[in-house]
Amino acid sequence: MAKDAKGKKSTLNEVVTREYTIHLHKYVIGRSFKTRAPHAVKVIRSFAQKAMSTTDVRLDPALNKEVWNLGIKSVPHRIRVRLARKRNDDENAKEKLYTVVSYVKVPSFKGLQTQVVDEA
Repeated sequence: MAKDAKGKKSTLNEVVTREYTIHLHKYVIGRSFKTRAPHAVKVIRSFAQKAMSTTDVRLDPALNKEVWNLGIKSVPHRIRVRLARKRNDDENAKEKLYTVVSYVKVPSFKGLQTQVVDEA
């Protein structure tokens, strides 16, 4: 990674894909029933912003369907997501990078850790 003038590492040249497990239950417990699924979507978005250091986060419709699958008040306890940081090819874009969050189906969450995925 290249360092900028302040000595911080720059994410500009980093196009990377990682898989994470998000423990949604700890964020939605105690929330009123009608705000659980919308809050879970916001939590996923903020998690992606922190993990990938981009403000432009785009959620895959399959991920949204999986969060809302059991209804507004029954959000899954954990969810496995793939975060892909990509270059923004738009000419007049504010951000040079954006993050795409997609759903990964897994049979069990036991023993899973964060993994770097090769997209080659």
